[in-house]
Amino acid sequence: MSTENRKPEWLKIKLQHNKLSAHVSNTVRTHQLHTICTSGRCPNQGECWNCGTATFMICGDICTRSCKFCNVKTGKPLHLDANEPENIANSVKLLKLKHVVITSVDRDDLDDLGASHWTKVINAVKEKNPAVTMETLIPDFQGRKNLIDFIIKTRPEVISHNLETVKRLSKAIRSKATYETSLNLIQQIASSGITAKSGIMLGFGETHKEVLETMNDLLSAGCTVMTIGQYLQPSKCNIEVAEYIHPKIFEEYRNIGIEKGFAHVESAPLVRSSYHAERHVES
Repeated sequence: MSTENRKPEWLKIKLQHNKLSAHVSNTVRTHQLHTICTSGRCPNQGECWNCGTATFMICGDICTRSCKFCNVKTGKPLHLDANEPENIANSVKLLKLKHVVITSVDRDDLDDLGASHWTKVINAVKEKNPAVTMETLIPDFQGRKNLIDFIIKTRPEVISHNLETVKRLSKAIRSKATYETSLNLIQQIASSGITAKSGIMLGFGETHKEVLETMNDLLSAGCTVMTIGQYLQPSKCNIEVAEYIHPKIFEEYRNIGIEKGFAHVESAPLVRSSYHAERHVES
């Protein structure tokens, strides 16, 4: 299927806005927080915010990397906000969230790549919201196992790290992370007994065979939850879409993933890493 200027019908969504989504937006703005919902131009922002949920992005909103698929700003980050752990914990409580997802930009400029700040945020959220379940969508921390252990020791219910694409295309769209480093990280998570989760996007030019090989690689690493969604070019500065994948193909991949042994697979054009993340806790 060749890419057309106009998106296919199944990718056309009507953004939702109501009092609840406005409340989430205002809370995030008041506490000077960042969400991947807005920074990443997530197509599910309205749906998630209308449900009173959001994915918080910590360590600032400027990334030290420049992956070709990502819309998050890149450059020299500002100093870490010492008030961020408390602000996020307060926001989670104020929004009465039952499940929270926390992610971050890459901070290759810091000695510990932001790992200690991560632990402060996680612990602050847990202390103020003891009933909340949590997913942490972490960067690769350059594959440094001691830093990954910082996150593991805080014991979130799910630790996620995205492969983003198939092995052949990884170097072309990721600025520094490697396929092998990501798989090793996922294996370290799984070995700890915490639910390991990962996701990829389709539409970069990958083949059916390569998608199945990626599933096998993730399962071999111990990953039990997988997300698969359509890549959508967030700006003209990002890599173009090579192909729009039909929803039936996504459903086929979901069924194959379950048959192969994943406990949970989210696979649809508008699926993103945090989409219905609350479902993955028991996986």
